[in-house]
Amino acid sequence: MYNNYQNHLTSQLNEIKEAGLYKNERIIISPQGAEIKLNTGQKVLNFCANNYLGLSNNPELIKAAKKSLDDHGYGMSSVRFICGTTDLHKALEKKIADFFGTEDTILYAACFDANGGVFEPLFSSEDAIISDALNHASIIDGVRLCKAQRFRYENADMRDLEIQLQASQGQRFRLIVTDGVFSMDGNVTPLDKIVSLAEKYNAMIMIDESHSAGVVGKTGRGVTELFNLKGKVEIITGTLGKAFGGAIGGFTTGKIEIIEMLRQRSRPYLFSNSIPPMVAAAGIQVIDMMTETNELQDKLHRNAEYFIEKMTRIGFDIKPTKSAICAVMLYDARLSQEFAAKLLKEGIYVIGFYFPVVPKDQARIRVQLSAAHETEHLDKAIKAFDKVGKELGVIK
Repeated sequence: MYNNYQNHLTSQLNEIKEAGLYKNERIIISPQGAEIKLNTGQKVLNFCANNYLGLSNNPELIKAAKKSLDDHGYGMSSVRFICGTTDLHKALEKKIADFFGTEDTILYAACFDANGGVFEPLFSSEDAIISDALNHASIIDGVRLCKAQRFRYENADMRDLEIQLQASQGQRFRLIVTDGVFSMDGNVTPLDKIVSLAEKYNAMIMIDESHSAGVVGKTGRGVTELFNLKGKVEIITGTLGKAFGGAIGGFTTGKIEIIEMLRQRSRPYLFSNSIPPMVAAAGIQVIDMMTETNELQDKLHRNAEYFIEKMTRIGFDIKPTKSAICAVMLYDARLSQEFAAKLLKEGIYVIGFYFPVVPKDQARIRVQLSAAHETEHLDKAIKAFDKVGKELGVIK
């Protein structure tokens, strides 16, 4: 049987390659940072990592992780309700709740698990989930696992959201679900307007803060801080794998009864090992650092403003953004790959995004700014974009 299936897969893979949609992975042999080294020996500036605060190789985080290896060992070897909880896990959960101004937190192996495990335990066919069209794949998959009625509104379109809220009034409970920052475009969800509509139509709100925590808001508390709405959202999910150190681990934080129900019934929590103690220890260190100073957030905001202003001035089509994500629109899938390959030769590490990661004919280079970048890094990238853009006829 496998011979036939092998031929089927080979044919599909060839079609992906011929369409210019095949994804190749580059191999890094250095720590994550503004500058990285590839297995080819080339040193490049990294503009495609979620390392927003530049903490992925931070000495204080490494120190905390090493200490926890001596104090708590390497791994938990089980799920938490059996034998997998430490004081570090509990301390991190409390710090996350305090950071976002919520009541309680539950940790997961990844935010994909947090989003995959949040809907099914809380909602049934009597309820409604109203989801933004550009929500992350993990939210989409989590909703699929739930029997609640599904409604979808166009990205950040409050008129369409209101229509869906009206259509869902026959359901028992309603939950509006949105990314805080949409990862492919960089736009921030209009939470103030969502809260107004939620109050008008008696709905709850869930936000995935994965790309906004540590980035958006004066002190990096995310979209609820940006709109001065801390405590007004029932459910927040997020990750330790981006601004918060760049390792692994996710969380759901929010109302205490919701978190308690997830501890009882959320399948990714009940059937997956807890995060290693060293990840929890480093997470605690991150929250402490972010509580003590805004230095990294301020630098990130300056870098993003500088880069986007310069790129717009030389003629690139940039998606409107209030985050550290800069979507340089190229529209053609092959062009995005060729552009990224030429930038790599210039020492700039970026990735072309195209269908199915983004809609068809919406291919782009997604540039992600970091507090680890210095002005000279940004200037080198801008110069390379200018050169390649003119070579490929993207700008004049």
